[in-house]
Amino acid sequence: MNQSKIPLTSSELANLWMTYQEKTMILRILEHFIEHADNEEKQLLQSHYNGAAKNVEMITSIFKQEGAVIPIGFTESDVHKGVPKLYDYMYDIMYLHMMTKVEMSLYALFTGMSYRKDIEDFFIGLTAESQAMNSQSTQFLLEKGVLVRPAYVSMPKEVNFVQDKNYMGGLNWFSETRSLNTVEVSLIHHAIETNLVGMQLMIGFAQVATDKEVQNYLVKGMKLSKKIEIDLGEFLRQSFIEPPATHAGKATTSKTAPFSDKLMMYNTSLLTSFGLGSNALGGAFSLRSDLPAKMTFHAKDIFTFAQEGGKIMIKNGWMEEPPQIEDRNQLTKGE
Repeated sequence: MNQSKIPLTSSELANLWMTYQEKTMILRILEHFIEHADNEEKQLLQSHYNGAAKNVEMITSIFKQEGAVIPIGFTESDVHKGVPKLYDYMYDIMYLHMMTKVEMSLYALFTGMSYRKDIEDFFIGLTAESQAMNSQSTQFLLEKGVLVRPAYVSMPKEVNFVQDKNYMGGLNWFSETRSLNTVEVSLIHHAIETNLVGMQLMIGFAQVATDKEVQNYLVKGMKLSKKIEIDLGEFLRQSFIEPPATHAGKATTSKTAPFSDKLMMYNTSLLTSFGLGSNALGGAFSLRSDLPAKMTFHAKDIFTFAQEGGKIMIKNGWMEEPPQIEDRNQLTKGE
């Protein structure tokens, strides 16, 4: 059967729409990065840019074929050329590394929500692209000594089962807290690594935001990322593991905005949503009660932060509305 003759489902339409938003944003961010990148970095950035541009064209083609309006997303008006760079040494690749983590999660989820074969294949391809780019950026940053590997541990020599009833206990004054297991360490490391990059993103965004309310909001985001990084880092230190840190990827002192406030708010919103998901994952897979408890507090703060950001975007007319289903309730009004 010709797949194009099968109508898009609501989930397929929604996921293509969200991908369009994310990809057009990435294009604008990369345009600023590419303008200031060294040749070695530019090759990686340009590769991801070219892929994102083709994917936007593909989604546009699908929407036209289905008779759907093309979203606005983010356009040339959301990036300003010829301004000083907002981030210094290697931040562009660190950002790419962080965003491809977001993309891998999103596109794997969207693949499982697709039913039409061509849409499923499209998201399978996107997943593979983001995985390949994440791998390339990881190896690039490792070679430059910018990315910190998680802690090494001794390899297990035998299989053990939990016997101690206090295994699921947390930090308290009456019993000795067990060391973190490797599952917990991996999730904490990932969260700290992401928040370090996110914190620098917020610092740069806050410096150049033109709207005072947006600026104050981004400062809150910076402080929230720092709080999460410090709190989770303490769990590692309790197990005599140093949290990840890097000398690279800092915001410059530039006060000239390369991006619109609309774009910076959307990027913040996207990372906040990803943070909520990662936080839930970390809490779900931890068997030490104090760690999920701390992540629950973080989740509350992240959710409150996300809600505030949504209100600011709506107030300024920056939140593009996703495709709506028909309001069947209208049929019953007046009865």
